[in-house]
Amino acid sequence: MPFSLTDEQKQSLLWLILGLLLVGLLVLLGPMLTPFVTAAILAYALNPGVDWLAGRRIGRFRLPRVLAVLIIILLLVLAVLALVLVVVPVLVKEIPLLQQQIPNFLDKLNTAVAPRLSEYGIHVRLDVTGIKKIMTQQLATSGDEIWASVLASVKIGGTAVLAWLANLLFIPMVLFYLLQDWHSFIGRLRGMIPRRWVAKISYMTEEVDDLLAQYLRGQLLVMLILAAYYSIALAIAGFDIALPVGILTGLLVFIPYVGFGLGLALALIAAVLQFTGLYGLVAVAIIYGIGQVLESFILTPQLVGERIGLHPLVVIFALLAFGQLFGFVGVLLALPTSAIISVMVRHLRQHYLSSSFYNSET
Repeated sequence: MPFSLTDEQKQSLLWLILGLLLVGLLVLLGPMLTPFVTAAILAYALNPGVDWLAGRRIGRFRLPRVLAVLIIILLLVLAVLALVLVVVPVLVKEIPLLQQQIPNFLDKLNTAVAPRLSEYGIHVRLDVTGIKKIMTQQLATSGDEIWASVLASVKIGGTAVLAWLANLLFIPMVLFYLLQDWHSFIGRLRGMIPRRWVAKISYMTEEVDDLLAQYLRGQLLVMLILAAYYSIALAIAGFDIALPVGILTGLLVFIPYVGFGLGLALALIAAVLQFTGLYGLVAVAIIYGIGQVLESFILTPQLVGERIGLHPLVVIFALLAFGQLFGFVGVLLALPTSAIISVMVRHLRQHYLSSSFYNSET
């Protein structure tokens, strides 16, 4: 008897093929989707604030949603500008110090380490002269030279810079329309779900929303608390650039493992540049050790809960895979998307374990 498909099976196969083609198209268009994906993530996180503002009354005047959206976007832009104005001037000031101090540090390292290695038959010496030459060539000595270097890069890669600026300006525009019509978009997506799946998908969506809300909003609180902790602790320890290093360390916590490692590296560099002896390194070790304990055993369990319940290896794979597909935005997407996938896999596993395919013994 020849194999044949029913009309319903044909339609299901057609929609499956179209869905796979759509996923393939999204992967190919990954770089172009950056502003849309970024705006969608921001819209999801900011929509509760817009909903709250849109329902407020100022005397007899009820705040319209469009004005609430504009206020939230303005606050977001001001926060980003404040961060840039705090961090960038300090980094520009520290680059000349970096050029001056690193060769001196390498001299001291050579003097201290090389004799000890020689005792074990290992004869290694750093080419300090060559490193100094590279440092001189690669690092600008003043803010003017930094800006000259930036302008030269703009001339060479003007198209890439213009594309980056266009994306940067495009994000607030997309964010505005998403926040303005958020509930309308969600309603249209819900209306496209096959009727027999509405109840199940609605239940899964609520589960995903609870998971993402716990992760994103809880993680934001963790970032703010840690940024304050690292800034204050580094300032008490006497670090000149405590504020930018502390803020960056706290804000980078949202990237698991990578964020803490990068923040620690920045603090160690600051310690090497500013302090002589081991004081700076010991201070960094104590501050970041306490910070890690504070994050792992107090803040994360209390504010984020169990996060998304993924194994560390799965987290690392997700960060690398999404970063490869979508760049930096992919790194931002990795854990929220993994949360969605984890919910889907959990429901598929339950369906599989209750199926006749799994339970049949013949």
